[in-house]
Order: sequence, then C-alpha cells, then structure tokens
Amino acid sequence: MKNIKKYTAIISTVVLFTSISTAQQAFKFNETFTLNKTNSTNESTVERPSLKRGEIGVRYMPTFSALDLVTSDGGVVKGSATMSNGFGIMLGLNITKNIGILSELSYYESTQVYKNNNVNREVKVSYINIPVLFSLSTDKTRWVNLNVVAGPQFGINAGANIKNNGTSSDTIQAVVLVKKQDIGFAYGAGVELSLNKEHTLRLDVGYRGFYGLVDMNSTGNSINTYNVIAKGSRKTYGAYIGFAFMF
Repeated sequence: MKNIKKYTAIISTVVLFTSISTAQQAFKFNETFTLNKTNSTNESTVERPSLKRGEIGVRYMPTFSALDLVTSDGGVVKGSATMSNGFGIMLGLNITKNIGILSELSYYESTQVYKNNNVNREVKVSYINIPVLFSLSTDKTRWVNLNVVAGPQFGINAGANIKNNGTSSDTIQAVVLVKKQDIGFAYGAGVELSLNKEHTLRLDVGYRGFYGLVDMNSTGNSINTYNVIAKGSRKTYGAYIGFAFMF
C-alpha cells in the first residue's frame, strides 16, 4: 500500500504540473484572443461559445494496483504496486455548465510476480471497468475547466491466468479464481483544456481512483488445487490523459 501511494503521488504530481503548464498556455492564448477581439470590435468582453451538451472521447489510463497472493502453505504474500496500461472511451452529458454525468468503458490488466518454493509465478487479472460518475465543474463554457467526479463503478473480469517458471515440489496446483463481477466506488479530479475557439475539441488530464466493495477472490477450486488470490477487494490508483469531442 505504501508503494501504491508513492507511485500515485508521483503520477498525481506529473499530472498536476502538466495541467498547470498547459493551463497557463491556454490562459495566455485566451488573453491574446480577447485582446485582439476587443481591439477590433471596441468591446471589453468576448462572448463564450454556448454549452455543449454531449461529449465523447478516448483516454490513456496508466493505473497502479497490487494483488495479495496466497502461497502453497497458506501464507500470504503482500503485493507490490505495478503499473498497467489502461485504455478507454468516455461519454458525457452536461446538464448545466456546472453539473453533468460521465461514464467510461475501459480495460486494464493487473500483473503481479512472486516467488514460492523456488518457482517464479506471474499472475495476471484483466478487467473491463464501467464507472457511472456524477460530475461537478467550475464552468464547462470556459477555456479551462476544473472538475471532480464520484460514483459507482462496475467491473467485469475479462480473464485471469498464472504462469510458472521453474519446477515445484508442491503436491497441489496453483490456480487463479476471481469473481466475474464486482462493484466499488470511483472518484477523481481533472482539468479540461479547450483546443479551439468553438470548444468542440478538448484535452483532458486528471487523476482517478477506485475502491472495491466486494472480495475479488472466488471459490470452487477442485481437489489438489488452491486459489492464489487472497481475500481482499480491488483498489487502483492512476491518471488519465486523452481527447474529447463536444457536440
């Protein structure tokens, strides 16, 4: 958990500095655009584009997670934070310039490597995540918008396997048993930067976390096998960057 928090802090710091730098450039562009518009029309303000109700986008989502694993003698190996490359699509509905609903469909694969009885084992568990999030924004019609999101996230297990490297003297075989579905609480914050004056193209960067509410391990292993997934819910921490189109 300490390693996860450390890597999460690193990701959050990088995202924050990237957001600040990009936001500064956006503000400079906005100020220049406003000044030129004011000089040419003798007006003190520039009318902002109307609120776009719909959003669709793509995102790259580097995510950190850890799996606690069971050894052949019943012990538990605490997992260390590993990064996976997640990818997804986003759909949004803006009810007002400050309130909206956001949903995503994303895929990521969690990998954990450990050693047990002279055998190196690699466990992989893949998920499709579907969060449905309530969104609060500073102002969707501005060049730079800040937002926070929170809501339930539904997970679908997309596959799980284990690979062994070495010869073991164990009389029982390690298997991976994971529940097909899970549910938890997703949350995050982000910065949205408009890339054109019509506000139809946008750059998104931010942080996303997830806390599972159910145990991910499953039962039902056969005789002479044991489940390497220890009891515990899923927890992930990461960032996202992507582009969105508004309409």
